[in-house]
Amino acid sequence: MDIVVREIEEKDYPSVLSIGNRELGCTNSIEEVRDHYARIRDNECYKNFVAVLDGEVVGFISAVWAYGMGQEVGFLHIVALAVKAERQNRGIGTKLIEQIEDYAKEKGIGNIILNSRIQRTDAHAFYKRRGYDNRAWSFSKKL
Repeated sequence: MDIVVREIEEKDYPSVLSIGNRELGCTNSIEEVRDHYARIRDNECYKNFVAVLDGEVVGFISAVWAYGMGQEVGFLHIVALAVKAERQNRGIGTKLIEQIEDYAKEKGIGNIILNSRIQRTDAHAFYKRRGYDNRAWSFSKKL
């Protein structure tokens, strides 16, 4: 089993859409996904990788480089990480998160944050095993 992690390509959008909708509960259309990636493709603050196993996209990770008040280097915010349910527990999520961590180190970014829905307890355990602490609550409001 050779997992290849690479930057997302346009041909990956349908697979990423399917995984995001199924595993994360997203409700995006292929047009929204294409528009989103077209808008951020050349913006160095966004990083998107896919995991490929036996020629099939089986997971993805998306992150954005953001800056907080008084943070000259900023932080990397993982906004999505998903692996096909039937492919989980095979090291795919680990490879994806290691890719993002390596990218952050290359850029001198010393902090990574992420949000995870309360009911995703398996994901919480995964993040804790990878050294992530849950030190804050996340709040959102749909407008």
